Amino acid sequence: MAKQPSRQQVFTLVVQIGRKDGDGLPKDATGAALVCYASGVDEAEAVRETVAILKQADTAPLDVTGYGTLDEREEQGHEIPEEERALMLRALEENAVIVAQMTPFFGEETE
Repeated sequence: MAKQPSRQQVFTLVVQIGRKDGDGLPKDATGAALVCYASGVDEAEAVRETVAILKQADTAPLDVTGYGTLDEREEQGHEIPEEERALMLRALEENAVIVAQMTPFFGEETE
């Protein structure tokens, strides 16, 4: 019997996290934004898996914004570098959530 093709896709998500003891953020940070590539049969599953994994990693997810699949992003005119494509492929192959970038927030900037 032939193996069914996977229905998994990779979604680009930006997750805003708040502060929590042990979160690994810089001391003065008020939170962070994480760019994640997450596999799922649909975006809702990718979001659920990402939030669950981030909670296990002692972070406090507050909000998730989805930017779609690779195809959807290309249709929107996004330029996607090879490094990003490689991370997306890895997320698909490993059925994983990959945090590709973390940008801490430091509240109000003063000059």
